[in-house]
Formats: sequence, structure tokens, C-alpha cells
Amino acid sequence: MTSIASPTATRTAATVKARKAALGSFVGTAIEWYDFFIYGTAAALVLGKQFFPGTSDLAGTLAAFATLAVGFVARPIGGIVMGHFGDRIGRKSMLVTSLMLMGCATVAIGLLPNYAAIGVFAPMLLVTLRFVQGLGVGGEWGGAVLVATENAPEGKKGLYGSAPQIGVPAGVLVANLVYLPLAAFMDDDAFNSWGWRIPFLLSAVLVGVAMWIRLGLEESDEFTTSKSEAPAESMPILEVLTRHWKTVLLAGGTFIATNGIAYAYMVYVLKYGETELGFGKTTMLFLLIASCPFWMAGMAFSAHKSDSLGRRTVYIRSSIALVVAAAMFFPLIDTAIVPVMLVSMVALGFTLGCCAGPQAALFAELFPAHIRYSGASLGYQIGAILGGGLAPMVATALYAAFDTSFAITVYFVIIAVISLVSILLLPEPQLIPKTTAAQKAS
Repeated sequence: MTSIASPTATRTAATVKARKAALGSFVGTAIEWYDFFIYGTAAALVLGKQFFPGTSDLAGTLAAFATLAVGFVARPIGGIVMGHFGDRIGRKSMLVTSLMLMGCATVAIGLLPNYAAIGVFAPMLLVTLRFVQGLGVGGEWGGAVLVATENAPEGKKGLYGSAPQIGVPAGVLVANLVYLPLAAFMDDDAFNSWGWRIPFLLSAVLVGVAMWIRLGLEESDEFTTSKSEAPAESMPILEVLTRHWKTVLLAGGTFIATNGIAYAYMVYVLKYGETELGFGKTTMLFLLIASCPFWMAGMAFSAHKSDSLGRRTVYIRSSIALVVAAAMFFPLIDTAIVPVMLVSMVALGFTLGCCAGPQAALFAELFPAHIRYSGASLGYQIGAILGGGLAPMVATALYAAFDTSFAITVYFVIIAVISLVSILLLPEPQLIPKTTAAQKAS
């Protein structure tokens, strides 16, 4: 006799699967972004001296931030390649692949000899490894978001989709918690020569933990059903580019400010506080660490609200708030009063979180399941290149050109307005009906 599972048991199993998917997305994303962000912190604090010696401090910093941007150039390539196989084969395999790429590249950077040891090969290898990091993280976000949202209970896709989003500031938090004692208790010579390598080598342990969790994930019922009803596209990215290119561009536009301002806030401000305001590394790292929980809280709050109010409504309100927060950020930072600076960091962090919270579910719901990995990844990575990939370099160059943070504030406000206009033009997501095999044949 065949036993039939009770509705309660079925719901319990689905809940366990959803929570496991959210946990796997959160932990893996946090560790991958830990890897990505320790590079940004190192670029702000030490990589210019180690890999681009013989230049001025400004030129060395710009060169280090340029290698940071290389990772962003690689991200859409990773998103396209892993999106292709993620739509055809499955989300899980690509999440494992992205984690391996990121982990191996990060540990290799920690072992990489500097310019004094191997000359011009040092920056060349650094750029190569940074490119590999970009490939890994480029395929990470789309897969993590889809695993979380596709397995989420109905009516809670925004909340569950925030799990990988919260993994981003969690990665920042862990990265800076690792750097903080190094900066506080090591002298500059020790930190600059070998101390900066410790966070990169620690990645080997963290990636091992995330890999163990991710290998236990399952594909979502939605993806499995879409594969059976509609055979996988031979080239999902072509359908995205031919039928959904406007959606991709507008989705990327909504992310420019969130990503660009966040990277300046996480990376450039560390250097700015040290060189222009006279604070030590420890103070600036403390301010960033203290603001991260508020960033995470903003994500959870807005993601939850998007399940009842709608993704677009929450995103519009958050984007308006970001324009205001962006305008106020540097004027408050420039007071050089630590409590006021903390208020500025917390306010911007919370607002950035509110913008990012509904983003996972928003991007996932813009595309049908059979091309969703490719579409969501490409939109996200376009915004990342135009936002975070350029922001630290632009901020550094603007301050050098105008000798005032007002120029950076104008830049912040401009990209915040661009993102606001993009979300205003983007309609409320409506899932496109799955194409059946019969419809494809007709």
C-alpha cells in the first residue's frame, strides 16, 4: 500500500526546505562577499604600496581601486556564463562553482608575492586573480537569490529573498571584524608586509563551511517544474537580450545607486577618513562595523514590507530616502565629530538596506523561471559595474580634482536620482506565464 504524506507533513517539509535554502543562500553569499570586500578594504589600506610602488599615494590608491574595478568587469561575464548553465542545469551546481572560484582566488591573493619580490608579475597576477573573483561573485548573486525566493513560502518571497541580500553586509561585517584587531594591534610595518594577508588566508576555512552547507541544498519545485513543462532554452541569454532588454537595463539602473554609494561608503570612506580627516584605521573600521547591523535591519524591514505593499512601492520610497541620505552623508562626515559621523554612517547604511531589501524578489519576479538566472544576474551585474565598479575611483578622482567632498556629494545625488527614475519606469513585477512545450512547438 502506498502511503500518502499528510498536508501537515508536506507543509513542514516545505518549510524546512525553504529555511535550509535561505540559510545556504545567506551563509554562502556572506562568505563570498567577505572575500570580495576584504579586497576592497585591502585596496583602500595597503595594496597600492605592495603592488604599485614608486608612485604617489594618489596614483597608488587609484591603481589599487582600478584592480577593484576589474572584478566588476568580470562580474557580468560570470553572471552570463553561470546564468546560462544555472537555467539549463540547475541553480545548485552554479552556486558550488561560484564559491570554489571565489575561495581559490582569494586564498591565492593572500599567498601572492608583492612587487618587491617578483616585479611586474605581481600586479599582473593580482589583476588576474581579481578577475577570477569577479567571475565567481558574478554568478553568485543570481543563484543565491533564486534558491531563496523559489523555495520561499507564498507571500514571503520578499522576506526569504532578503537572506542573500543580508549576506552582503554580513560579509562586510565579518571582513572588517577580521581587519579591526589587525589594524589595532599590529604596527604599520607588520600590517603592510604580511598582516593584510591573514583575512585572505582565513577564507579557506570559511569557504569549507559554506561548501558543506551548499552541497546539501535542493533544487526548487518551481525550477524542476519549469524544466519539465518547457525544455531549457539553448541560449537563455539570447532570449533575455532580445525579449527583455528594457527590463534588464531598468533593473540595472535601479541598482546603480545602491551599489555605487555602498562601495564608496564601505571602501572609499576608509581611505578618506584616514587621509583627509586624520583618523586612524581603527576608528574608521569601527564606524563601518557599527553601521552594518543597521544596514542589515533595513534590508529585513523593507523586504518584509514588500510582501504586503509591493516591491515597487517599497523600492520607490526607499530610493527617495536614498537621495536625501546621499546628500547629507559627506556634510555630516566632514564634521569630524565621531558621534555625528556614526549617525551619518548608520543613516546611510539603513537607507541602503531599505533599497536592497526587496531587490532579490523584485529581480526574480521580472523574468520567467527558464531564463530567470540569466536575466536577474545580468541586470544586477550591469548595475554593479556602473555603480560599485566605478564609485571608489570616481570619488578619489573628484576629491583630487576639486579638493572638496561636495563634488562627491553631487555624484552621489546624481546616481541616486538615476536609480529613482529607473524604478519609477519599471512596472510592478508580474510573473510571465511559463511557456509550455506545446506552446513552444506551435
